[in-house]
Amino acid sequence: MSRLPPCRFRHAALVGKYQARGIRAVLEDVAHLLVRAGLDVSLEADTALNTGMTDYPALSIKEIGQQCDVAIVLGGDGTMLAIARELARFNIPLIGINQGRLGFITDIQLKDVATAVPLILSGQYEEEHRAMLEGAVLRPHSGGELETIYEDFAINEVVVSRGATAGMVEVRAEVDGQFIANYRADGLIVASPTGSSAYAMSAGGPILHPALGGWVVVPIASHTLSNRPIVIPDTGTVTIEIVAGRDASMNFDMQSLASLLHGDRVTVRRSAYTVRFLHPQGWNYYATLRRKLRWNEGVS
Repeated sequence: MSRLPPCRFRHAALVGKYQARGIRAVLEDVAHLLVRAGLDVSLEADTALNTGMTDYPALSIKEIGQQCDVAIVLGGDGTMLAIARELARFNIPLIGINQGRLGFITDIQLKDVATAVPLILSGQYEEEHRAMLEGAVLRPHSGGELETIYEDFAINEVVVSRGATAGMVEVRAEVDGQFIANYRADGLIVASPTGSSAYAMSAGGPILHPALGGWVVVPIASHTLSNRPIVIPDTGTVTIEIVAGRDASMNFDMQSLASLLHGDRVTVRRSAYTVRFLHPQGWNYYATLRRKLRWNEGVS
């Protein structure tokens, strides 16, 4: 049995996409690897409950934040986004293992786990910090005051979109009180650099490098062809007011709030928290883009 390099961490949390077929066996293999590397190992509570694994302590998100100093996430980018939003406030670094195709942020393939993970745990890694969005929905009352009815964080994007039965939604967008435009469209996306390669890219927006301090504002199927995506600094507050359209909804990554009313305002600003990702040594963002977007096709 090969000897693993000395570990810089002491207690790892394991998080898995517990709906995935065969996830328990993979989680057990990774847990054994972590124990061999000298770490205490705990399972995120929902992962433990849904896989039936009882050999390791099950911890809530708060307990992970208090007790663990690294989190290993098995699944895809969606699984990573969900746990990263919860753990960001605890400043815990995350290592992503992808069960399927290589992800943008879950970048270790299953076949490479036995070699890549111990090296990262020994300190041989590229650390990356990603900005998060902090958003809220404000609803006006008869007296004119605004009540906060929803607050959340997002790593990818905040989306305001039309209802299922409505033709389109009309919204008014501002940055720090400065009017940008009224958009009549299927919706409007405010995306971080991380989210610029997700829904925003599908809607025609540009890809922003994660090191950039900016957001991209992208209309979805705009009624006015001159309404183009715009890149703005991430130092201000974006406000999106619902002007017209029935049953508009709002989405913070995977968290949704339906039936926004006319006059409701969605505000988006940069969160005080950032997400820490640990990548294998030699990792770089452009190589990930080439693989995910198949820019290598046709290159000999």
